[in-house]
Amino acid sequence: MKNAIARFGKFLSAMVMPNIGAFIAWGFITALFIDTGWISNADLASIQPFMLTFLLPVLIAAQGGKMVGGDRGRVMGAIAVMGCIAGVNGTEGQPMLMGAMIMGPLAGWVIKKFDQAMEGRMPAGFEMLINNFSVGIFGMVLAIIGYYAIGPIMSTILSVLSAGVAFLVNHSLLPLVSVFLEPAKVLFLNNAINHGVFTPIGAEQVAEAGKSIMYMLETNPGPGLGVLLAYMFFSKDRTTRGSAPGAIIIHFFGGIHEIYFPYILMNPVVIIAPIVGNACAILFFSIMNAGLNGPAAPGSIIAFIMMSPRDSIIVSIIGVVIAAAVSFVIASPIVKMAGAKNLEDAQGKMQQMKAEAKGTAVPAASAPVADGGAVKKVIFACDAGMGSSAMGATKFRNRIKAERPDLIVTNTSVDNIPADADVVVCQQVLADRARASAPQAHLVAIGNFLADPGLDELYHSLTAQKPADAPQAAADEPAAAEEKKRTTINADCIKLGLQPVSKEEAIRAAGRLLVEQGCVDESYIDAMLEREKLVTTYMGMGIAIPHGTTEQKARVKKSGIVMLQYPEGVDFGEEKAQLVFGIAGVGDEHLDLLSNICTALEDEEVLNNLKTTKDVSYVLKCLEFHD
Repeated sequence: MKNAIARFGKFLSAMVMPNIGAFIAWGFITALFIDTGWISNADLASIQPFMLTFLLPVLIAAQGGKMVGGDRGRVMGAIAVMGCIAGVNGTEGQPMLMGAMIMGPLAGWVIKKFDQAMEGRMPAGFEMLINNFSVGIFGMVLAIIGYYAIGPIMSTILSVLSAGVAFLVNHSLLPLVSVFLEPAKVLFLNNAINHGVFTPIGAEQVAEAGKSIMYMLETNPGPGLGVLLAYMFFSKDRTTRGSAPGAIIIHFFGGIHEIYFPYILMNPVVIIAPIVGNACAILFFSIMNAGLNGPAAPGSIIAFIMMSPRDSIIVSIIGVVIAAAVSFVIASPIVKMAGAKNLEDAQGKMQQMKAEAKGTAVPAASAPVADGGAVKKVIFACDAGMGSSAMGATKFRNRIKAERPDLIVTNTSVDNIPADADVVVCQQVLADRARASAPQAHLVAIGNFLADPGLDELYHSLTAQKPADAPQAAADEPAAAEEKKRTTINADCIKLGLQPVSKEEAIRAAGRLLVEQGCVDESYIDAMLEREKLVTTYMGMGIAIPHGTTEQKARVKKSGIVMLQYPEGVDFGEEKAQLVFGIAGVGDEHLDLLSNICTALEDEEVLNNLKTTKDVSYVLKCLEFHD
């Protein structure tokens, strides 16, 4: 149940978070220009209802459509939600943020299913016609459904929710929300509540009254501040006590509430402190009829004040102080009695919980794919999408194609993961970028692309349950591969029996060899070193493939690969690389070379020989390259 809520929250958050800037802009216009604003201006205030009615729902629906159906889903989502908006009388009706969260993903799903049905059946010469008209026709149909059904239904649901909130406020029961809100934050379940319920209700209240208390419930930095102050003054563990002041700055001014979660996990009883602290603050806000003009994102004191109406800034500050003071008073004796607890252990526990909440891997291996038979596309992602991910994808594709010939396994840069990716494989340090790029996909975070337990787990997950209609592997696949433009390597690109050097020197040597071959200019060497600082290019199995950053691909004159052999190994962090392949790629011309390398290295005997051989011709023969 918890994981289902977490996944739901993650999905909602992925639709809303990229558009928070638009919410803030709308909040600023409200705070500044409405009748009770800082600079009352009726003309400029007239912008606000159009942003709320049209801009925000369209942005959310477009994002939701893109997450499910790519760029075509994005357009479909924007079309579909307009029906919902019109169905509730536009600016005269309720904001269709909840409608957007439904219509966007629905539109993306519809066009995705259509594209899947048409794959391989598209008449030659009619592709553009069918693609454009399909989006237009399906978008129109969904807009009509939104007008007559989804819009009115969502309006009714929002009215019920708003009435429930009004009841809680009128009967001074809203503080009870903190009983489940504060634990939800620590369990990383708050996004489902905050973005799925608070934001739409808050938007409607702002439209009616110019402010909403809903924006104050989860973002108040006071409860967390009280907990951190208690640890700063009373923790018996020196490390924990010393870390608290820095955490206070990050939490209170930066708005990163996650920073105080480990302090609660050290002593779970401490959760009582933010619960009661936030409850007291909410009660105060309810009595004072307080509210914010827009979402305080992130939840820092700065955002909290900036989104406060002019006549309520003092009230907002007092509410934060109340929450912090109550939380501090309750947390202090608990921290005193707890003894010296280990902050590092709590942080590790938090990372584990966070990974579980987001449905992602924890350090060494990934959680199994729930329904391996339903997976159609696996993406290996690295920083540039040209080296490590290409080799990783090739090796995994070769490994699984006999069992799952229906599976698409390819590679790309971590910032350009396609919207239809079901599983994304990347190195642990790139996990956050991968989540941002493909929030809909199951993430497998690994240490290296060639020999990681997470890849074994993924293989077993994908082969344990095969789709019933899986096709047979194509018999003419090798022939098709021969049609690709090949990048060649010759004896001059291979250096054997080199003495051990530092990682930086090995990378420079590979770069100089690429320069000598006319593949790149001198600046590419620095780009290779810069790329190594982002994430290691060590692949596993004693292999490294240094290459330049994405931004430096323009410096590549022609595709090329060089190989440097260090029999005693070069230190790449915790591992040693005996084979260093320097690469430079124009487009995907070099990928067949990497494919050949992966195929050759699957033979353990060949791999070991390549690490020690003194015969260049043997290398060329093993890799199937010729002068």
